[in-house]
Amino acid sequence: MQDGIAADLTLAAELSRLIGDPARVLTAPAVLDRLSHDFYWYSPILRPQLADKCGDVAVQPVSVEEVLAVMRFAGRREIPVTVRGAGTGNYGQCVPLQGGIVLDLSLMDKLEEITAEGVAVCQPGLRLGGLETEARKQGWELRMYPSTIVKASVGGFLGGGSGGIGSVAHGQLRDFDNVRAFEVVTMEDEPRVVLHEGPAVHEILHAWGTNGVLTRIWLALTPAVEWMQFTAAFDTYEEALTFAETIAVDEAWTKRLVTVFEWPIPSFFTPVKKIVRDGKALVLIMIAAAQLDALRNAAKDARGEVTFSGIYDGPRTQPLLSDYTWNHTTLWAMKADPAYTYLQCGFSAAECREQFRMLRERYGDEILFHIEFMKNGDGVVIPGAIPVVRFTTEERLNDMIAYCRSIGIFVANPHVNYLEDAGRFRADNMQLRAKERYDPRGLLNPGKMISFHREAVTR
Repeated sequence: MQDGIAADLTLAAELSRLIGDPARVLTAPAVLDRLSHDFYWYSPILRPQLADKCGDVAVQPVSVEEVLAVMRFAGRREIPVTVRGAGTGNYGQCVPLQGGIVLDLSLMDKLEEITAEGVAVCQPGLRLGGLETEARKQGWELRMYPSTIVKASVGGFLGGGSGGIGSVAHGQLRDFDNVRAFEVVTMEDEPRVVLHEGPAVHEILHAWGTNGVLTRIWLALTPAVEWMQFTAAFDTYEEALTFAETIAVDEAWTKRLVTVFEWPIPSFFTPVKKIVRDGKALVLIMIAAAQLDALRNAAKDARGEVTFSGIYDGPRTQPLLSDYTWNHTTLWAMKADPAYTYLQCGFSAAECREQFRMLRERYGDEILFHIEFMKNGDGVVIPGAIPVVRFTTEERLNDMIAYCRSIGIFVANPHVNYLEDAGRFRADNMQLRAKERYDPRGLLNPGKMISFHREAVTR
């Protein structure tokens, strides 16, 4: 044990000389534990697997030159490096499985500019909430963002996220040129900065930092809209789904968010219980202010009761109803009952009702429907979903995942700690090929891309 502590202190001392500021090389056990974990505990499967994993030292660079220096040092010593954004992911993306260096990019948080064309040029540690606030001052806003907008970083979102609020109009990160370009530091014998733009961004996008370190990002924005938050309660889930689908698929409606919650999910939202009606499904929409009255009328015509409307004035809006959508919904469910967890699904636009019926018939109230409408890469709005699931055993959860896939439901499995089954791994192996080029020794976030084999690269 003493030898291990001494080795860690020696490692920290060497890294301090590289970046010139010992205050940005962190070794305190509590700090290392915090920087080595994310929200992996959403999964009852990952919780015991990852709880004791921890880096040996954390480094907080402030420049590309410092990132290059750390990567060069780690490469020569064959020390694993795990990149960390803000730690708001749910798959254990930033949990170091083999110790080593945690590269915390939170201090690389500058917004360089927002171009006249509406592209944000920024460093990876910039918080999405800060970018949204500044962009709106200049007449722009984020195309999409996770429900963790206040804390999440741009680099972490690109490295571990996929979509969110705004995806109903703009698709996901990999769609519609939403990510224009970024610069990546490699883990080659001599690390370098490589510019990826256009289709080349897909080599690195949503690869959990396994094949490069994002250091500069060009992220497309969209013209700002005056948004209103809106909720309506419906007697049945079917009525709520039908109304929400009508709004989501009709391009005449300018919307940023269309969400449906089956009862009893709304009962979990205790801070906003005034917008909930006992026993009823809830629809939550962000709609252009100019269309609010028309949306009210449409909801009433669909036999819905409008329970709330209020202006969205940026990420600090109170109440911020996006705090109850996407994977924040799961968090509220877990607060109500720790036995709840979740899945990440994509239903068929044409067959979703039959798929819902089959799931309900097989699993009853073990699964509760939570729908997030999103546009896919073909421009079709589909019912994505983050259903709330009651966990009993790993076998039962795996049965549910397998059954979903057998009836045509896409599942990104949030209960594994590797890319290949987590739903965003490229079928063309583009991310794997990039790792073989940029990290041939497998030192970046090792263990998270299980199709990578160092021997296949070096022989």
